Amino acid sequence: MLRKSLIALIVLALPMTLVMAQPAAPAKPASGTPTVDELIAKNVEARGGMQKMKAVQSIRMTGKMTMGQGMEAPMVIEMKRPKALRMEFTFQGMTGIQAYDGKAGWAVMPFGGKKDPEPMNAEDLQEADENADIDGPLVDYKSKGYTVELIDKEKVEGSDAYKLKVNMKNGTVRYIYLDADTMLEIKNEGKRMIRGSEIEFVSTIGDYKEVGGLLFPYSIESGAKGHPEKQNIIIDKIELNPKLEDARYKMPAAAAAEAPKAGTPKADAAKAAPDKPGSNN
Repeated sequence: MLRKSLIALIVLALPMTLVMAQPAAPAKPASGTPTVDELIAKNVEARGGMQKMKAVQSIRMTGKMTMGQGMEAPMVIEMKRPKALRMEFTFQGMTGIQAYDGKAGWAVMPFGGKKDPEPMNAEDLQEADENADIDGPLVDYKSKGYTVELIDKEKVEGSDAYKLKVNMKNGTVRYIYLDADTMLEIKNEGKRMIRGSEIEFVSTIGDYKEVGGLLFPYSIESGAKGHPEKQNIIIDKIELNPKLEDARYKMPAAAAAEAPKAGTPKADAAKAAPDKPGSNN
């Protein structure tokens, strides 16, 4: 189970990670509050503006992740439009890789003795597809087939925040909190299934810094709601528009033949299939 646990831990710590949840009846915001589109427009403006955001074709983030009990993993995340994502992290002297090219996802997790690339299961594939969106779910949400609702205004660590419910095309629901003063994202939450159990997760986002005229969070803390154990990502450096070859995201040929593709019956079958007895997956 080590490989699956590490994948869940890494993916959940990413800034855009949120989770499967059933739609609930939202509370109606008070009259006189801004509309969803007005809030999103202010968020885009606060981040640096749509023109600068769309000019970013690739991003490389270098930092580290701490996982409690003194465990620390240096990491590099590389994203490229339209939807490519690669993460490398080093733990106990071994390097793990997760990559997604917009259709197929794969991973190398040597921690359980496996050194060959393996295809992601459908659950991890869906997470990778969501996390590979450079702009995030709020930007161009209508063209992505999403709906966004303003739930209410709530306190987040003493600050007023607008709570937005994002209903994604694949059924995923995310709750995104925008600080009422800065209009930047400061929290997101939701639920996802891990090894057959529904877990509610919360991420807090902060330490925004300017890079190339855009604001990026340099600190993300994630964990199961109500539990003290947290995973922290600390970003040390962000590079905009580095040259990233498409081949970095492609699955090696041997593993690619077995990989489920996002949104296909094979992917759905992989999601439904139980782990083999005695497997590290």
